[in-house]
Amino acid sequence: MTIAYEVMAVGAAACWAVGSLSSAPASAHLGAVAFSRWRMLCASLLLGSLALWQGGWATLVVAGQGGGTGGLHSSWFTPAIGLLMASGLIGIFLGDSALFGCMNRLGPRRSGVLFACHALFSALLAWLWLGETLAGRVLLGAGLLVAGVMLAIVWGKRQDEGHAWEQVNGPLWVGVALGLLAALCQAVATLMLKPLMSSGTVDPVAASALRMITALGAHGLLWLSGWPTARCVQPLTWGVLGRTAFNAALAMGLGMTLILTALQGGSAGLVAIFSSVTPVLVLPLLWLVYRRHPAWGAWAGAVLTVVGGAVILLR
Repeated sequence: MTIAYEVMAVGAAACWAVGSLSSAPASAHLGAVAFSRWRMLCASLLLGSLALWQGGWATLVVAGQGGGTGGLHSSWFTPAIGLLMASGLIGIFLGDSALFGCMNRLGPRRSGVLFACHALFSALLAWLWLGETLAGRVLLGAGLLVAGVMLAIVWGKRQDEGHAWEQVNGPLWVGVALGLLAALCQAVATLMLKPLMSSGTVDPVAASALRMITALGAHGLLWLSGWPTARCVQPLTWGVLGRTAFNAALAMGLGMTLILTALQGGSAGLVAIFSSVTPVLVLPLLWLVYRRHPAWGAWAGAVLTVVGGAVILLR
């Protein structure tokens, strides 16, 4: 795996770190489910338009028929399209829903620990499904990196911070199960696309757009069903829409496209591991934006993460 693909994975994590901070006001205004729906709508419009402008949509049909225009069928629904739609339902719709449910029950810190397990799930599934192995310095570096992320989350809370989000709402096992389900969905949705993306025939922007549109369709069905939680808590304003669109372009548009691009030539396990450093990248942003000095555990986790990444990159 070249360093370029690993850098793309870290770039995706950076997009998600900025997105997680910028999403708070809009998410509080609209509600978590409604915010996700509007964010997916903005991301779908952006990615879909870019794919149309670049001609990326045609690559999904060509890839599904084995490449080349001579093998095209009259039907637009190809195995590649079906795989991308399934990935969108599993990773974006089901995974995000499970993560929000976990956050509502256990708070952001505990849910962050559980969701960070997607790096471990990805490494294990990449070994089982794709035959990828981590050995020697790469295995050592991956272990240090994941341990650093966990350390930054578990011991990254300052003593003077409020405890409103530290309470457990409902049965503990339900929250834990939802967090692990979200991590597993993220791992499965990413790894199932590795063979398709590594073929080099699929445009990452079009692939991201289709995944997003599929998840948006599922969210739309929830809204049409009249589910109370799917409704907006407060009316949508132009300011909230602008912040939502920015978040969609950065976190869901650029971030997810970077991940799919990294999968074209990178190890699926390492891509997942490097993309899991979002909690560490949030630390300097909290310091710069909110003047919140991270706790000692957060600094220790950040150092461990950097050391682990350096061990992998300098192998």
